[in-house]
Amino acid sequence: MWFLYQLAMAAGLGVAAPVLLARRGRHYLPTLPARLGRLPEARGTRPLWLHAASVGEAGVAATLARALPPDLDLVVTTVTPTGQAAAKRLFEPLGADGRSVVVTYLPFDLGLLVGRFLDRYAPRALVLFESELWPLLLRDCRRRSIPVAVLNARISDRSYGRMKRAGRLYRRFLLDPLGRLGAQSPQDEERLLSLGAGSARTSMTGNLKFDTPEPAPVAGLEQALRDLAGNRPILIAGSTMPGEELIVLDAFERVDREALLVLAPRHPERFDEVWREVEDRPLSAIRRSRMDAAGGTAPRPASPPGIVLLDSLGELASIYRLASAAFIGGTLVPTGGHNPIEAARFGVPVIVGPSMENFRRIARDFEAAGALTVVRDGQALTRAWRQVLDRPDDAAERGARGLVLVDRNRGAVERSVELLRQVVDLSVPPAAADPTGRAGVSTCTPGRN
Repeated sequence: MWFLYQLAMAAGLGVAAPVLLARRGRHYLPTLPARLGRLPEARGTRPLWLHAASVGEAGVAATLARALPPDLDLVVTTVTPTGQAAAKRLFEPLGADGRSVVVTYLPFDLGLLVGRFLDRYAPRALVLFESELWPLLLRDCRRRSIPVAVLNARISDRSYGRMKRAGRLYRRFLLDPLGRLGAQSPQDEERLLSLGAGSARTSMTGNLKFDTPEPAPVAGLEQALRDLAGNRPILIAGSTMPGEELIVLDAFERVDREALLVLAPRHPERFDEVWREVEDRPLSAIRRSRMDAAGGTAPRPASPPGIVLLDSLGELASIYRLASAAFIGGTLVPTGGHNPIEAARFGVPVIVGPSMENFRRIARDFEAAGALTVVRDGQALTRAWRQVLDRPDDAAERGARGLVLVDRNRGAVERSVELLRQVVDLSVPPAAADPTGRAGVSTCTPGRN
């Protein structure tokens, strides 16, 4: 059976690879060496392995890591290049205090590659975040007595339907190898229990994203945006998805008020495509990539720009603090939505479309608190933006209610660490120190095999 699984996995990769490389090769090609076994050198002793698939999970993993013993060595893996960039940026400070941190990519779920990874790093335990489970990886961890915990676990509506149909197969190969599961919400906990996770292993620890610290300002960027805005308010459309930028740009043109729009597509491989859409508009625009490191612009538009395309990584979360309102992308197209907490933590009024299936509990709580505006289409987004600009006091009150909700939901870190201690010893005896004395961060630059 496992041979057939690996055969199917290898065949799937063989079929998908040409398509992915043709469409998103520049994005995914750099991930292949590490995912195929060219791994960074091992550092430290018996590290804790944290797997964060993409950007959001990398932030959650870093939030947890800050609450762990400072001398506990870490291995951090991601799947996407954007997640890798975020992990390097977030974990680099954690490697400056003496602990060893290795950041690399998750191997493909094939026996030889997973075995090579486990041989090299010999993790004391594996911590998965949210919903990414790989059967062969879990099998090999179980065979090697490596405990596995899932934190910030969530199950979307679509995933829940597939899991229910899989029935015993899902429980046997994906749930049974798990030592503990910490659910984001009561609904997630209920779904895990209905799938067979078992009440002894499952508890509601809360959403770690509420505990994510406020991101530091990006040097020069905030002042540059303020200079470009002048006295105009700043509207941010963050993490937009294919088909959504056209809706957002149309909505902004209809606002007919003085404002600056910062448009931040979710995926970097789409930056050029979205820029072409922006250039077709009558409003003056500039790309973030053409702004120098000191915060100036080169070249500066002949007239104050109406649109800034944020074609950069890791900067969106910080600049939400500048916004008069934040539209959260992936919600006017049926993709399940993105995290509204990044904007709400700054007391910024949040606007979303109807597609919030991946954050249903958060959306429901925000809406019940009067801290979320839900729009059904581009025309409604225009009206919501006009209301923010025409009635700033009302908008500020909605933002304040969101901030209160964020503060009220903190505490998931402490509960998650306590759950983790139930499956693995997090203490580091003096004898476990790296005999080479090396510390710091090792990244996915290929090392010796």
